[in-house]
Amino acid sequence: MDARVAASLLAGLVVLLHGLTAWALVEVNMEDRVEVFRGDTAQITCMFSSDDGIGGVTIQWFYVLRTGEKQKIYYEDATMKVVDRGTPFTERITVNVTAATGEVVLTITDVQVRDQLEFICLIKSLTDGVSEGRTKLLVFEKPDSPTIEGFQMGISINEDVSKIGTCEVKNGFPKPNITWYRNNAPLRRADDVIKVVPSITIESSGLFSVRSELSMKVTKEDKDALFYCEVTYLVPGGTRMIETNTINVTVYYPSTAVHVWVESPKGKIKEGDSIEFHCQGDGNMPSSTFTLKHRGVEYTMESNMYVLANVTRLNSGDYECVSLDTDTYEELSGTITVFVDYLDPAVVAPASPVEVDQGEELTATCNALSSLQTHTTWFKDGQKVSMGHTLMLKDATFDTAGTYQCVVTVPEADGMETTATFGVNVKGPPEIMRPEHTDIEESLDSTVDLTCHVRGYPAPTVIWTTPDRKVLENTFKKETDDGVTSMVSVEVTSDLTAFCNASNKYGADAVAFNVKAIVHTTAAATTARTSTISSSTVQAATAIPPKRIRKEGSGVIIAVIIICILLLAILGSVLYFLYKKGKICGRSGKQDLTKGKSSKDNIVVEMKSDNTEEAILLGVNGEKQPPRNQ
Repeated sequence: MDARVAASLLAGLVVLLHGLTAWALVEVNMEDRVEVFRGDTAQITCMFSSDDGIGGVTIQWFYVLRTGEKQKIYYEDATMKVVDRGTPFTERITVNVTAATGEVVLTITDVQVRDQLEFICLIKSLTDGVSEGRTKLLVFEKPDSPTIEGFQMGISINEDVSKIGTCEVKNGFPKPNITWYRNNAPLRRADDVIKVVPSITIESSGLFSVRSELSMKVTKEDKDALFYCEVTYLVPGGTRMIETNTINVTVYYPSTAVHVWVESPKGKIKEGDSIEFHCQGDGNMPSSTFTLKHRGVEYTMESNMYVLANVTRLNSGDYECVSLDTDTYEELSGTITVFVDYLDPAVVAPASPVEVDQGEELTATCNALSSLQTHTTWFKDGQKVSMGHTLMLKDATFDTAGTYQCVVTVPEADGMETTATFGVNVKGPPEIMRPEHTDIEESLDSTVDLTCHVRGYPAPTVIWTTPDRKVLENTFKKETDDGVTSMVSVEVTSDLTAFCNASNKYGADAVAFNVKAIVHTTAAATTARTSTISSSTVQAATAIPPKRIRKEGSGVIIAVIIICILLLAILGSVLYFLYKKGKICGRSGKQDLTKGKSSKDNIVVEMKSDNTEEAILLGVNGEKQPPRNQ
């Protein structure tokens, strides 16, 4: 029995070895992996060779489940092609076979993350046996742009590990990686110094969202540090990287020194200015407060600033800015020295006003106490007359009299200026400033203003008189720095003379004003032309009595002229009417037109005839007048 059993086993072994040899004759080649983005189409190629040809082989496609079992999705032989129902690939796969090359291509459309599986291509030959190949399908999805968020609150260097910020990247596949950087240097985990805590979320789509939180112990140097995240992710054929924006965190650290300064005014400080003090330490602890101290007086600063208004020289001195950390009660201080420049009111010597005789000399000084170098200028009537602290007036005259102003300025500081006035009276007899014209012509019945300006000191007394010693009342009188100005208004009824008389204890002076009254006249004539047998022409001229012209206005003059023109028109009409009736022509061709006689008005009529060229001038009484009286 043992020999028979051994023979049977040997025969089975021979058959098995023969079958293995036959199976090994079918060759299948496939790529290790196929990479594709999610949503794209994947093609998995299976290359085989067999002596039976395409008609003698069976082709099957499988994918490997998570449990390791195989799930068939496709079958094909010489008579049929079948896509298995009820699998995730039923509606999304196609298989193309190229007999000449032995190429079988499995095409999967709309690839999703769940399609990342291992696929098996199995080829079975009728005579050559069975062979298979395997390819892994890898799916990729580019993640969204990463975000970074810094810790909004400040961090003290006295604290232990504190949160710096978080980075997050969503919807990537495979899982993206996050790396933290500080000033372009990657941060690595270190106990009690740097901590990085990642968290991973798998979305319903199968994609990964990754969040990373950075915590570390900060130092003073981190106040200017820039933090950001680098995200790396896989794509078909390689790796890509994207960076976030940078963030900066507020680092609180104690001061080691305090600086105090004057923000305004810039340059020199003068009395009346407002001084704006600023304090700042080289730290930035929120628990620090600042106090300004000066000569035992404390000033509480707001926003590290204090304004000292309307300062005087008493505000000069050292100002100490004290920084107090309310957490540690440590004090630091800084000091600044302030000097307030001053300029006292100007003082003129001798005291004003000063009296001086004509021809004498006068010296005056103007000084103002100041902390800086001063500059003095003297002015009179707005004109610069001297420079320097001393004013010297030589050979005094009435032109010297008046008010002088000394202006003291500080060239080093704008706005520092003081002034003082100095009055000078030059003693002497009155001196009337002669006007250019003392002979005046004015219209009759008008009013003329006569002005007299008198220099002298003491101030002269001015009286206006007429030749008959009648005193005229002053219309206007004003005392000036160098004398008196007086004005009188006189009604012009005839030629007149007015005297301006000035006197003081040193003497007297007078000037005469001669006013000539002018009578203005206006004449008009009316001529009547008639046609007679002898073709004679009569011309009548009527003299208008002179009218008194006043300065009250031109309206009266215009009214008088209109009335005269109307009277002339009426007179001409009357003459023409009488001529037509023959009332004004006798045998001699001459007749009196009027017998009235006036001391002021004369009417002259010129008669001409065809028989004579002689022109006869008749007066109002009918008598012949010589030509000189025309």
